[in-house]
Amino acid sequence: MNDTQCTAWKKRILLFLTSQCITLFGSTLVQMALVWYATMQTSSGVWVAAFTVCSYLPQFLISFLGGVWADRYDRKKLILGADILIAAVTLLMVLAIPHISSEPALLVGLLLMSILRSLGAGIQTPAVNAVIPQLVPEDQLMRYNGINATMQSIVNFAAPAAAGVVFTISTLRTTLMIDIITAVIGTGLLSCLALPKQNTFAEKCSVLSDMKIGVKYTFSDRLIGKLLIIYGLFTFFCVPAGYLAGLFVRRVFGETYWYLTAVEVVGFAGMIAGGAMMSVWGGFKRRGKTLSFGLLAFGAFAIGMGLSKNFILYLSLMLFYGIALTIVQTAITTMLQEKTDTSMQGRVFGLFGTMYAGFLPIGMAIFGPLADFLPLQWIMIGSGIALIIMAGVVYFDRQLKEI
Repeated sequence: MNDTQCTAWKKRILLFLTSQCITLFGSTLVQMALVWYATMQTSSGVWVAAFTVCSYLPQFLISFLGGVWADRYDRKKLILGADILIAAVTLLMVLAIPHISSEPALLVGLLLMSILRSLGAGIQTPAVNAVIPQLVPEDQLMRYNGINATMQSIVNFAAPAAAGVVFTISTLRTTLMIDIITAVIGTGLLSCLALPKQNTFAEKCSVLSDMKIGVKYTFSDRLIGKLLIIYGLFTFFCVPAGYLAGLFVRRVFGETYWYLTAVEVVGFAGMIAGGAMMSVWGGFKRRGKTLSFGLLAFGAFAIGMGLSKNFILYLSLMLFYGIALTIVQTAITTMLQEKTDTSMQGRVFGLFGTMYAGFLPIGMAIFGPLADFLPLQWIMIGSGIALIIMAGVVYFDRQLKEI
């Protein structure tokens, strides 16, 4: 590869990642705003769980179909179409809010908006994950997955701070408008990017047949199937210390948007550090060792957060929790990209998204209501112990020892 070719693919991947980070900023800000709004207005684990389930369950239902479409059709058009759908739904909600008079009706309307936005994300995410190995040489995948994780974490670092400021000085409608603006900018940048030609198979068989082929391919390959199951369980056990962090902080440390903002900002600062570390370090020589190390650290910090009674100590542990999270996600994503056939990338990452969007609402549906009956600290400690056990299983797994 000559210098011109090297520069060209680097420019393409950076433009692509930048466009996705811009739209991610708006989406993350809105997602946080909805959960925070439910937390502060209701202080109910059931309502917080309801918003999280509505944000991810539709994505679970459509992600695999989105992965099939990513293998059959133009991935750029799928990503653009999903972004436009999400922005349009958000705009409709902005226009509707002044005409909704009661709080319960507004909460229900926001839940419906979350469902439709989740459907768009389920179409978009498999296509995005399939585009990255399409743009990046295989020997650079771990590095650019680390760069991608860093960029996304920077966005996620900025989004809660922005949400905290917007909520303090303005309204929910203003927060939703930010998402619309970022969608316009992000789709505009992506429109300027020419992606390498992909092989599509729409003429060969039906969508249903493609789905069956994808499932058979994924779970006949023991390594790919195993990685997806590990990712699903990892997502499930992330819920208490990660996705219920706002509820934990409100109950243990006090009721303020700035505490919620601090937790999110510090967590994503850890993810920035983790992404930067992975882009430079690249993990252990053995991918399975990197994954088990991340799971072990993640579980240990979850236990520490559950035991913490001091807010500064809790924030410090959240920082390292974010680093461990990025290590696990980058290791699994890279292994899937390396081991999956190019023609199956969309379907495998469709199932990858399905595992995330399926196990997360299951975790919220279980742990959210459970947190109204048991101390959330106990639940966090229990999930941390489960993650440490998973780390041991991964470390001693013969197949994972070979990669």
